[in-house]
Amino acid sequence: MLITGASGFLGSRVARLAVAAGYRVTGCYATSPADVPGAEWRRLDILDEAAVAAVMAEVRPDAVVHTAFVQSSWPVIVDGTASVAKACGPSRLVHVSSDAVFGGRAEAYTEKDLPSPVNPYGAAKAAAEAVVRALRPEAAIVRNSLIIGDGDSSHERVIRSVAAGQGILFTEELRSPIHVTDLTAAVLELATMDYSGVLNVAGPEAMSRYELGVALAPRLGIDPAALKGGPAPFACPGEVVLDTSRARALLRTRLRGVSELV
Repeated sequence: MLITGASGFLGSRVARLAVAAGYRVTGCYATSPADVPGAEWRRLDILDEAAVAAVMAEVRPDAVVHTAFVQSSWPVIVDGTASVAKACGPSRLVHVSSDAVFGGRAEAYTEKDLPSPVNPYGAAKAAAEAVVRALRPEAAIVRNSLIIGDGDSSHERVIRSVAAGQGILFTEELRSPIHVTDLTAAVLELATMDYSGVLNVAGPEAMSRYELGVALAPRLGIDPAALKGGPAPFACPGEVVLDTSRARALLRTRLRGVSELV
């Protein structure tokens, strides 16, 4: 298995689980490798099509899990995804996307709903999905939501910062938080399946970032009363709840809600 963005929060956990499952894992990184015993590492600029093709030809992976992104970079998200998709050859491709492709509505989003982004990041992720569908229609595209961990995710770091008096947690933006362990297991499952197209992989409980912060506060050693909530000061999706009924029917992995994790 070859994993792009393997030094990142999600990618490193996919690498670790894949090693444990018996894969020969090649992790690709932009700046520095992660501490994943048993994985081999390649420094790789996914914008360099020739370099991506060379690594793919050398490794010849059975599966490629594409997690690499830079939130503020359209080229990395879109052109980098194109480089990976073009170079995959016969390898199984699992592309990790985001619920940020949607603009928000009262009804939950299914896999049939078309993207409707309201900010540059969402537009880039929607464009990357289109690239994958065009170049690798047999690939799996995983739409996930806010990813939480055991105190080490970016969202949990934000919660700590808000508790320390820096910023606010948005109150009007509903999402479907998922634990990184569940998302990682689902991604690894999809790497062994022939499912093609979009699959919503997220938690079953809709909540705002503020509600998520309050729910996780005791586990993080934070007084919920220290958390300040309010509307986002910039354009962001409103109610973006993912319908995960297809994933729950397809996967062995159980997608847990936040209430089970606290």
